[in-house]
Amino acid sequence: MEQDPSSDEQIREILSLNKVVVVGMSKNSSKAAHYVPKYLLENGYNITPVNPTTDEILGKKCYSSISEIDEDIDIVDVFRPSDQVLSVIQDAIKKKPKVIWLQEGIHNSEAEELAKKAGIKVIFNRCMLAEHQRLSR
Repeated sequence: MEQDPSSDEQIREILSLNKVVVVGMSKNSSKAAHYVPKYLLENGYNITPVNPTTDEILGKKCYSSISEIDEDIDIVDVFRPSDQVLSVIQDAIKKKPKVIWLQEGIHNSEAEELAKKAGIKVIFNRCMLAEHQRLSR
């Protein structure tokens, strides 16, 4: 699977943003959808979980959808299968985040194009934890 063409400098700039909404965040500590946002939280990011199946993850209030979140969003970090990304991005666009970040193994050209047309930067098939570790050495 291809990866977005962002340079290290562009990724660093994105990683300097702080308010991250994590769609598909998991309570299961062995899943990437749990330990990646936990790592981000431990490294100073303001994490807001979105998961309709639970009320709280890592002591943070959990929302059923992005549209329920009242505050500004810098990054929407997506842990959903590629074929479920379109509805997530359509929901996210309404909140005008600066970036939509599709985790490793996630890529949906149609959804990404919609986000770009709305002026939102898109990162795909990359892990925020891996990129943060790689670029903050």
